[in-house]
Amino acid sequence: MQTTTESPSAAIDASAPLELSLVVPIFNEEESVGPLVDRICSAMTNYPQRWELILVDDGSTDATLVNARKHIGRAGLALKIVELQRNFGQTAAMQAGIDTAAGRLIATMDGDLQNDPNDIPSMVAELERRELDLLVGWRKNRQDGLLLRKIPSWCANYLIGRITGVKLHDYGCSLKIYRSSIIKQVKLMGEMHRFIPAWVAGVVPSSRIGEMVVTHHARAHGQSKYGISRTFRVILDLLSVMFFMRYKARPGHFFGSLGLGLGAIATLVLLYLFFDKFIMGNDIGTRPMLMVGIVLLLSSVQMITTGILAEMIARTYYRDDASPNYIVRQIFDRSENA
Repeated sequence: MQTTTESPSAAIDASAPLELSLVVPIFNEEESVGPLVDRICSAMTNYPQRWELILVDDGSTDATLVNARKHIGRAGLALKIVELQRNFGQTAAMQAGIDTAAGRLIATMDGDLQNDPNDIPSMVAELERRELDLLVGWRKNRQDGLLLRKIPSWCANYLIGRITGVKLHDYGCSLKIYRSSIIKQVKLMGEMHRFIPAWVAGVVPSSRIGEMVVTHHARAHGQSKYGISRTFRVILDLLSVMFFMRYKARPGHFFGSLGLGLGAIATLVLLYLFFDKFIMGNDIGTRPMLMVGIVLLLSSVQMITTGILAEMIARTYYRDDASPNYIVRQIFDRSENA
């Protein structure tokens, strides 16, 4: 229910710099979006700086957008609603919110009421105290199923930490605080939102990434958008992260290394067969090793050629790509009610 009571945040000078943008992607959360806005307003009541709330409707097919728009014009709340043209996924929705955000700091959280907005002010203070560029929430007492959610998450967190070198307990928590100047250097694609700390580690030292224990609630409304199939997608995404972190700017080194390795093996096989044929006088025409050597040699040439093409594509991407991975239909804010 929309309230018209003035909050302390409403008394903040409107000309003061915008300190914090809170970005929340939402998809089919018609029952949650109203209580979500209420909880955020309550949590930010005593926040001493200007802040804004950005809800990104990721192509919801229920009354999520209608219920969210009821809060535009609410006293003490600077609200923007970014309506995407269709469902692009949580990563693209998060990118749309980050691109829209104007605050010096950016906070992100889920829209299903499992993250607690009361943690945001203390996380902002912790980020500033420790002089971090990214502070990640740690759901130490996670209120989710053990078999389908917790165990796959524990395994994924361990693998991500080993591969990326960024040691965190909880990569999957959406409750994070960023410095806007840092996160806007990172372009989120695919389903890579769960690997944001790894991407940020490509921009700043891992020592400027920290974590903090946060509250986690059981889901109150609707159904989870994730299932056990997410585990397999995480594994595939993790391989992509490993590749991009190490070879994003030089993919030719990855494919070239494979090509040279295969070429070395092929050379040894063919040299052995050459010796066996012309020195020892044995027939090699029907030997499987001959076919293996030829296939390895062709694979080597193919890998090296692929590496060269990948280098050309990467250079073109870095020079020309500036297109977003989402399409905005409309942005709603206070001005439409003015």
